[in-house]
Amino acid sequence: MSTIKTLIFDFGDVFINLDKQGAMKNALELFELDELHEDLIAINTLYEQGLISTEEFTEFYTDNFPELSKKEIIDTWNYILKDFPEHRLEFIKKLAKEGKYKLILLSNTNELHISWIADNISFYEDFKSCFDTFYLSHEIKLRKPNADIYEFVVQENKLKYEECFFVDDTKENTDTAASLGIHVWNIDENKQDIVELFVINKDLF
Repeated sequence: MSTIKTLIFDFGDVFINLDKQGAMKNALELFELDELHEDLIAINTLYEQGLISTEEFTEFYTDNFPELSKKEIIDTWNYILKDFPEHRLEFIKKLAKEGKYKLILLSNTNELHISWIADNISFYEDFKSCFDTFYLSHEIKLRKPNADIYEFVVQENKLKYEECFFVDDTKENTDTAASLGIHVWNIDENKQDIVELFVINKDLF
């Protein structure tokens, strides 16, 4: 049996529900596209990694889609964000209170999304305070699934890879973490819930 000392959690579709398909459909309809062009994917990635500002990000879209307002662009960008079931907050609060594990949040996210969450999820600050460290990609200028983001977290917190357990809904992200020796759970957000962590992964805990 391994000794897990640190739990590292993704945010979207682990704690807060996302509508990835709906958001993509909504964006393609608004932009009148069949698929997202490479330059749009590239700018989204730069923004998520904090390599361009919110102003530069929205300006890029209003320049490329002049018929759309800045508000329409922002609303489309935030369309993906849905509800945050409170039983998941209770789960992380209980873990924090027990103090058995170091708790880290590691999320690919951006300024607009976090602003929306802070404004619309009443218990966001309570949630954030449960974690020993709270890493957002746009703040640390690193992004999953790149290996350097995991190396950064491990080094910054003086951890051992084999003593970490990482939960993420994106297989690409958990694959990279696993290749470094981190224990992982690629959660299926359609069938599983983070509160089942210790039941589903009982062989590790």
